[in-house]
Order: sequence, then C-alpha cells, then structure tokens
Amino acid sequence: MPKYHIYVIELSKKVFTENKRFREANPQFNGVLECLYVGMTSKSPKERFEQHKTGYVNKKGHKLSSAIVKKYGSYLRPSLYNHIDAIGSRAEALKMEEKLALELRRKRYAVWFN
Repeated sequence: MPKYHIYVIELSKKVFTENKRFREANPQFNGVLECLYVGMTSKSPKERFEQHKTGYVNKKGHKLSSAIVKKYGSYLRPSLYNHIDAIGSRAEALKMEEKLALELRRKRYAVWFN
C-alpha cells in the first residue's frame, strides 16, 4: 500500500498578478509572504516537483502536472511540510493537503491546492 506525502512548492509572485483564478482564491494575500502550491503524492516530494516542472503525462495520456507549478514553481519548501508524517490513505492525504493549505492561507500566504 502506498504512503502519501504532503509537499509545498514556492511559486513566483508573478502568479498573483498574472493568474486571475489564483488571485481570486487568495483575497487575504497582502503581498508580504510567498505564493505557494500545496499537494500530495505517493512519490517523493522532489520527484513530484520534477513531474510538475516537466509537464508529466502518464501512460494513459492523462496530464498529471499543475500548469501553475509548471509555469511559476520555484522550489520545494520542506520547512512548511516536514512536520507531517507519511499518510496511509489517499483520502486522508487529501484532507491533510486541504488542512495545510487553509492553515497557510490563514497565515496570509497565497496558496493554490486541488
């Protein structure tokens, strides 16, 4: 059974000015902190970040990368997710992804998640 990892990627602040959906999702953002992407994966966070940046498509032809990360992703931010242990179920990992994303928004980061 796979283990799932939560990860955080720092995005260029250009995402806030160039992407209307990102801006609308983050009305609390005041420009002081960073723009972030929060995700979950059964791969290592490093491997998943590389998939986003290369525009990974699986064997069935499904695009498995975020256009926002591909265009604006800078690097992983382990200090924002290393405290979260690997999670045994996909459903629990999805809940934790949302929980972390909303927690970071409350701290006034601009955050994108699925």
